[in-house]
Amino acid sequence: MSQNKDSPKANDELRQQLGYLKLQYIQEHFEELARQAGQNQWSHLDFLTKLIDGQTSQRLDRATQRRIQQAHFPVIKTLEQFDFNWPSKINRAQVQNLFRLKFVEEKANVIFIGGVGLGKSHLGIALGYAACLAGHSVLFATAIDIINTLSAAQNTGRFVSEQKKISAAKRPCRG
Repeated sequence: MSQNKDSPKANDELRQQLGYLKLQYIQEHFEELARQAGQNQWSHLDFLTKLIDGQTSQRLDRATQRRIQQAHFPVIKTLEQFDFNWPSKINRAQVQNLFRLKFVEEKANVIFIGGVGLGKSHLGIALGYAACLAGHSVLFATAIDIINTLSAAQNTGRFVSEQKKISAAKRPCRG
């Protein structure tokens, strides 16, 4: 592909069309990649592959960020941040096995039960975050959040609609 130095109008038209098609990465990078392609003598297919790879990566990153935002995590936590020295009786292997996300494929739930300050919410958030990164939709809520939401909905006559919202989440992750 040529650099189109002589046809800024063609570049502007292409930029408009890419904007219309919502191909933002390609819209922002086609000129620079065309210049690199010319300098490095890439084939047309190599040039196209680089454009599509960039567009795909950008779209996957945005989808991941959207899933994380829609999960309503109060903060981001990871398994690596969890202190397995406290509580001392936690089954580390069992917890780490959950992060293989088999329960998602099996359409099962994970509920962490224990006293205050033992890391239930941390693990729930970390598990939900890992699921988001793996491409799954998540809704994070503590048990008390769900109870309070449904209780308030009951008082205002919206119980059924709130219950449907909670149930509609592809994979509720409860802390």
